[in-house]
Amino acid sequence: MHKTIAALALAAASLTAAAQGSTDYPNAPVRIVVPFQAGGLTDILARAIAQHAAQRLGQPFVVENKPGASGNIGADAVAKSKPDGHTLLMGSIGTNAVNAHLFSRMPYDTLKDFAPISLVASGTLMLVTHSSVPVTDMRSLLAYARTHPGKLTYASGGAGASQHLAGELLKTMAKIDIVHVPYKGVVQGVTDVVAGQVDMTFDLATVEPHIRAGKLRPIAVANAKRSTAFPEVPTIAEAGVPGYEVSAWYGLFAPVGTPPAIVKRLQGEVVSALKDPALLERLAKLGAEPAGSTPEDLQRFVRSEYDKWGQVVRLAGIRLD
Repeated sequence: MHKTIAALALAAASLTAAAQGSTDYPNAPVRIVVPFQAGGLTDILARAIAQHAAQRLGQPFVVENKPGASGNIGADAVAKSKPDGHTLLMGSIGTNAVNAHLFSRMPYDTLKDFAPISLVASGTLMLVTHSSVPVTDMRSLLAYARTHPGKLTYASGGAGASQHLAGELLKTMAKIDIVHVPYKGVVQGVTDVVAGQVDMTFDLATVEPHIRAGKLRPIAVANAKRSTAFPEVPTIAEAGVPGYEVSAWYGLFAPVGTPPAIVKRLQGEVVSALKDPALLERLAKLGAEPAGSTPEDLQRFVRSEYDKWGQVVRLAGIRLD
């Protein structure tokens, strides 16, 4: 009897300590891992959230870029971290929905190894070409691709990145042959498109200044809706490929097992950051839309994206190993 009471008391004390520990969060610097190189929208969003949270929670929020293996290296590092809220992942469509279908061996379980916190934003993907490419709009691009199979090249931030998916889906739906050129990051790929080494790419956050400067030509938007930054540019679906839609999205995740109180607190910080007028103005210029969600909504969204892109990858026959 006394042993049972003692055990119950010990369990209650442990739960109380855990609860108190979560209210003291954070009690050390927090690391947000970006599984890609610096400069892309994943990195920009992580740094914005980090700056906002650090000011409000009184601890440094440090962004660590950990690229490699289409984001799997950084995502895996978070999946295997201590679930105490001090190591987070700025995940994406690739790391948290698509990669599991592209690689036969994954170092982490996409659906089971993370605690969703909040959807952060969705980014616009705009198909842009170098000015030397002899096309002016989507219909002329499709016509050129069909009469010059295998000639047009497109850059991406890496195999399995949203730019890669956009290109593969376009190949499948428009029945054209364009060549994928993967880079270790979005910025490097855009640099080569601006230099004319690669014909085109899909992005907006990193290409916007080059469009304004006349170095890149906007062709069409991959998303379902036109970009608020360039409302005159039609969507790919409007311009010749009905039903086409790709959206890059980004969400904040913690290792599975992170206390719900900590997840809730972090979710509140994301939602609060996304109300900051300065951040909203910056996102608008980059063609990104703020999101914000409950952990439960993000979990359902990830599952739907996982299923959707699994089917696309299978139909396209894409494998990365």
